[in-house]
Amino acid sequence: MGLISAALSAATSTLSQQWKEYFYCESLPYDVLAVRGRKRQSGLSSNGDDNIISSGSVIAVADGQCMLIVDQGKVVEFCAEPGEFVYDSSTEPSFFGGGSFGDNIKEMFLHMGKSFTFGGETPKDQRVYYINTKEIIGNKYGTPTKVPFLVIDPNINLRMNVSVSCFGEYSYKITNPILFYTNVCNNFSGTFTRDKIDSQLKSELLSALQPAFAKVSAQGIEYSQLPAYTTQLGDALKAELSQKWAEFRGIELINIGVSSIKADEADEAMIKELQRNAVFKDPSMAAAQWVGASSNAIQSAAKNEAGTNVGFMGYNMVNQAAGVNPAQLFGMQTAAPAPAAPAPAAAPVQGWTCTSCGTLNQGKFCTNCGTAKPEDAPQYRCNNCGWVPSDPNNLPKFCPNCGDPFNEEDIVR
Repeated sequence: MGLISAALSAATSTLSQQWKEYFYCESLPYDVLAVRGRKRQSGLSSNGDDNIISSGSVIAVADGQCMLIVDQGKVVEFCAEPGEFVYDSSTEPSFFGGGSFGDNIKEMFLHMGKSFTFGGETPKDQRVYYINTKEIIGNKYGTPTKVPFLVIDPNINLRMNVSVSCFGEYSYKITNPILFYTNVCNNFSGTFTRDKIDSQLKSELLSALQPAFAKVSAQGIEYSQLPAYTTQLGDALKAELSQKWAEFRGIELINIGVSSIKADEADEAMIKELQRNAVFKDPSMAAAQWVGASSNAIQSAAKNEAGTNVGFMGYNMVNQAAGVNPAQLFGMQTAAPAPAAPAPAAAPVQGWTCTSCGTLNQGKFCTNCGTAKPEDAPQYRCNNCGWVPSDPNNLPKFCPNCGDPFNEEDIVR
């Protein structure tokens, strides 16, 4: 058995004179996930049983739908391409996947195959089902209890677990109709609405929120910034739910929106207090805070009911107990660093200069040309900076490096 694509225009001409049954489905609303196909018979119909599909019948498929033919409780035909198709019981099972479904569904369908034979007898149960393949939107969720969330603030080296409540909406899509029919809604009659699985999906989504939050928190994202990171949160939830939803039910989480997220009031107050106190590591900020507090204290002291002197006495005692004043804090911020000490001058190099090549040497022979050290010729070196003339027989009157005059003190003994 199989399906043969028919020209759309033929439905009102040739096919309208030939079809035996006509199966169709109106546009599916968002709250309906699957519905059994309606059957319209002509005078040529070979049977009056709703559970029998006569060869030569026409099956219509609209946009946003996927059609399945179930024979004896098993899916034997798959079509996700809009159009009209003629059912032919003499052909092999067919697969019309369209552009929305990948090769994995086709491989699954071909692997299932057709294992039913009836020995020439009429099959006892055949049904046409339509699966909604549109994005199912408007699924609300909310955490009935607080969910742990790790707050990481590298600016103050903070790692703190807080309890948050989260509310929003998510959307999903049936991406594998065969799995959805087989594992979720098989052999139903009438319609299968989303309220039948809403509670289960919502429960699993909320269970996956905690590990998803942990993955997002590891990126250093503050809980108050989560509404701006719904993509990362959705990816983390998909990773947590892929096995339960996609691999078992044929459902994929498409998008998740966070409309409200709120930490426990005590936790939120503690975070703000820690962040505010961390600001005072900057001496100038601490001084500014001290000045503001002192200004308020002075105003309060001036209004003291026991008298101004009593008020300012208490103010002075507080200042003395603190052991620091704003001027000191501002001085810590503006004090210039001490200049670095100059590096000590290098000691002058000792040795003699070769009269042949001018190389400065330490031993008895020149390391460059091998000339012996002239023991009888006086050697000169500036006793001020250590400069050595290249020709000891032709000395300048003054050192060209520092200007010190050459004399007997410059002879190297």
